[in-house]
Amino acid sequence: MVVTIIATVEIKEGKMEEAKEVLKEIAKSVLANEPGTLEYTLHTVRNEENTIIFVEKYKDVDAMKAHMKGLGKTMAKAMPFMVPAPLNIKSCTPLE
Repeated sequence: MVVTIIATVEIKEGKMEEAKEVLKEIAKSVLANEPGTLEYTLHTVRNEENTIIFVEKYKDVDAMKAHMKGLGKTMAKAMPFMVPAPLNIKSCTPLE
C-alpha cells in the first residue's frame, strides 16, 4: 500500500534561497537513488515565507522505512538552513 508523508520544516530567516537550492538537490538524489520513492516534491507556502512542505510518496512501508533510516545523512546539507525544531511529520494512507 502506498504511504504518503507530509513534512513541514521552518527555514531560518534570510536562508530560504540557499535552502531551496540544497533541498532541490536532495530531492533529485532521493528520487534517483531510492527506488521505492514514487514522489519527493517540495512546496513553499503562500504567506509563510520561511516554510517548506515535503510531499513524499513511497510504494510501501518498507520503502518509507528505508528512506527514514538514511534521513540524517540525506538531510545533512540542509540542516544549517533549518530552524532546529521538531519536524511536523504526518504519515498518510489513501482512502479506499
